[in-house]
Amino acid sequence: MRDLADGVTRFQREVFPARADLFAHLAAHHAPHTLFIGCSDARVVPELITGSEPGELFVVRTAGNLVPAYTPGADGVAASIEYAVAVLGVREIVVCGHSACGAMTALAEGHDLGTAPAVAGWLRYADASLARTAPGTDVSALVRENVRAQLANLATHPSVARALADGSVRLHGWVFDIATGRVEELAATDRTPSHA
Repeated sequence: MRDLADGVTRFQREVFPARADLFAHLAAHHAPHTLFIGCSDARVVPELITGSEPGELFVVRTAGNLVPAYTPGADGVAASIEYAVAVLGVREIVVCGHSACGAMTALAEGHDLGTAPAVAGWLRYADASLARTAPGTDVSALVRENVRAQLANLATHPSVARALADGSVRLHGWVFDIATGRVEELAATDRTPSHA
């Protein structure tokens, strides 16, 4: 905890004063251009990867960058998506998977999650991704298939469906490679990767 407290002190002493005008603006304006849905993995830092300033990304992080298909009722992920699209008016949505993803590794390798029932239940949202990959498929292939499946789930959310229909939002699938820093953009119409 001391490292975090020291970081706050450094932020208040060094970073904030140099960026005081930006934070004054942000105190009254919240207009991110992109909803970034990524994994909770501590090695994947959306603002660092994209070189974004505070206020530019609306970030949702879940284990395995999973986006449950829309169902009525209270749901933190669905509420965050709806707020970003319908209220904030983001123009881009990125679903970003990554190399060495613990969630996808657990699924690909069939790990026993008996002592982590909430994790096991959550990872059921990747069942379609797993079903679309051949048995024994490597984790990187499952990561890519999972990004595609989560983009499909994202499109089931009414706010996203409306924004897609009127052309006010675009969806992107990315895979971040931790070891190289490369970001692969998955082509929307086929399975051929391109690079962001």
